Amino acid sequence: MKEISIVIPAYNEENNIEKTLIKYVNYFSKKLNFEIIVVMDGCNDGTFEIVDKLSKKHSQIKYITHPKKLGKGGGIIKGFKKAEANYIAFTDADGSTPPKEIHRLAKTIKEEDGAIGSRWSKGSIILQKESFLRRIASRAFNLLVKTMFGLKYKDTQCGAKIFKKYVINDIIDELHITNFAFDVDLLYQIKRKGYNIIEIPIEWSHDNFTELKLAKVIPSMFLSIIGLRMKHSPYWSFVPKSIVKTVYSKIKTI
Repeated sequence: MKEISIVIPAYNEENNIEKTLIKYVNYFSKKLNFEIIVVMDGCNDGTFEIVDKLSKKHSQIKYITHPKKLGKGGGIIKGFKKAEANYIAFTDADGSTPPKEIHRLAKTIKEEDGAIGSRWSKGSIILQKESFLRRIASRAFNLLVKTMFGLKYKDTQCGAKIFKKYVINDIIDELHITNFAFDVDLLYQIKRKGYNIIEIPIEWSHDNFTELKLAKVIPSMFLSIIGLRMKHSPYWSFVPKSIVKTVYSKIKTI
């Protein structure tokens, strides 16, 4: 039985994916019985060839390919469904989170149901900082999340999370968000079920290869959260379902 499944969503990550996978395989081969599930999400670069080659060399690497772009959340959900281990983690393909930090999250869980890393908690170690604008956007996004969803976490978007398998099994059919709001939807569904998730400071390094186009990303992030709040708001029960579905679907695809 696998002890930990690590899901890595990847969209056009040919510059990062080999380095990240080798780093994770080398680390966990000495620690646990593990599997890595790479979900390639509409890639049109050399990501598939790299992952396919590595999977033939390392039996712990598995992969799923999807011809059309699912979004980060869509990829992670696909990976969740394939995961076999008692602990299911996910992290970013750019290697911003060292494998030792995913392992540390796993070892931190005792009576809790899961753990998430935080770049903003006291004790975190940021080896390479994000741009000032990204830090401001991240803090503003998190404040909005706390206000609208009552989530207590300081950093919902950090790409380092791990949960016990029963938690994922309990909520997976309720996860439908595939864009920037996926992490919030995931944590909100877990909160609604009453599970206990702890947040711990993490070592993390921003990767410039994956620098997002903030002029487009920032509005999308905030609209995604508004769309998610609309989906879960009781006030929308008075609006015809066909209208809610149309409005929500438009925001969800941003």
